[in-house]
Amino acid sequence: MENIVFTETWLGKTKIKNRFVRSATWEGMATEKGEVTPALIKLMEELAKGEVGLIISSHAYVDKKGQASPRQLAVYSDEFVDGLKKMADSVHKYGSKIFLQLAHSGIFRFSPNGEPGLGPSDFEIKSDFRSAKAIAMTKDNIQEVIEKFGQAAKRAKVAGFDGVEIHAAHGYLLSQFLSPYFNKRQDEYGKDIDGRSKLLMDVYLKIREEVGQDFPVIVKINCEDFLDPQMSFDEMLYVSKRLEQNQIDGIEMSGGTLISKDLTPCRTKKIASKLGEIYYLQHAKRFKQELSVPLILVGGIRKFEICNELVKNNICDMVSMSRPLIREPHLIARWKQGDLRDSMCESCNMCFKPALQGEGLYCYLEKKLKKKEKKEIENDFKEI
Repeated sequence: MENIVFTETWLGKTKIKNRFVRSATWEGMATEKGEVTPALIKLMEELAKGEVGLIISSHAYVDKKGQASPRQLAVYSDEFVDGLKKMADSVHKYGSKIFLQLAHSGIFRFSPNGEPGLGPSDFEIKSDFRSAKAIAMTKDNIQEVIEKFGQAAKRAKVAGFDGVEIHAAHGYLLSQFLSPYFNKRQDEYGKDIDGRSKLLMDVYLKIREEVGQDFPVIVKINCEDFLDPQMSFDEMLYVSKRLEQNQIDGIEMSGGTLISKDLTPCRTKKIASKLGEIYYLQHAKRFKQELSVPLILVGGIRKFEICNELVKNNICDMVSMSRPLIREPHLIARWKQGDLRDSMCESCNMCFKPALQGEGLYCYLEKKLKKKEKKEIENDFKEI
């Protein structure tokens, strides 16, 4: 079988050395203020050493009011550019490319003082899993956020990143505007999918204005929210076509939100079958039938054979992973060298435990297994 996943591809005018993408995540490795740290640089460098073609970094917040997690990377001010440049340079040494993911938490704001977030509408969530509150954004708030996304993208370009990704998935701010579950507005930013997608389009066009046509811009978007009511897949395709018409360079397809129960983006259930490994397989097939923009597919993918078949059969153009690369930053290099065993990742989500404790992101399970602390692992699993 031809290993097409090791062939070059393009996002806009940027050449990527293979079809593997590290999907952005919260690493919990920035300073309290949001600055780049040596630990974060080292993580990016290890991913590049590990032959990841494109690294999408960090879920970086563009606005102080848009922080989602402690020790999250920030890009809301020029003071962060020097650190970001060091991070980008560390990746380029090994021939990989790096995009910065631009994000705003919306309702899911991290605030030690309990301050409410911003959202399309007044909204409150109360559950055992998550509690959050948002205040409806004014037109001035909306214009300010559009400007902040544009300036953040400009900083990423100045810092030497190869592109940016707009985070419009997983129930964060732009995803909230897209979803009727959160968005109850009756003005031009609500009502129907044209209105609900207006903020995303305005953000994208502002970023284009700041970085130009030759700098790659991609979007991460849900195929479905798995809420009631939700942004449907037909609506996702409609929004994607609008983006394609405006020269978006790629779309990363994900699904679910932080409150979508068993259908959150980071599912913990064991994968029962080969096809079950691909969360959004049917969505991807239809997407490729209707659009020509490059599709990056994320969600549950763990096997080399699956990655290769997805690209070979034109179900997607690139394959995106996060948790497998937390467990094995050099996974792609291992596969390239001929060791095609599946990823060792068990989708347990325990990697978030050390990040929440201020230790940064790493595979907690692997570390404990090395110490043979199986009883402690079992107790930890009971906590989540």
